[in-house]
Amino acid sequence: MNKDEIKSIIIKTILEVAPDIEEQEIEPNENLQQSLEIDSFDFLKILTQMNEEISIEVPESDYSKVGTLEDMAEYFMQQI
Repeated sequence: MNKDEIKSIIIKTILEVAPDIEEQEIEPNENLQQSLEIDSFDFLKILTQMNEEISIEVPESDYSKVGTLEDMAEYFMQQI
């Protein structure tokens, strides 16, 4: 799995968790919670769903490492 495939899965997951968000609103280097106005519960749902999709769990201590789309994709690439 490459980084672009991971980004696609992350975007798909965000759109499933927060269906009122449009794909073009997702900026790669903007904090997802702030820029998309996602609360912490929805952010946790995104991470949980990503764990189901690619079998990588993000521990709470690493939440600060997955704040943006780019950071999240990079994090998952390092874990694969």
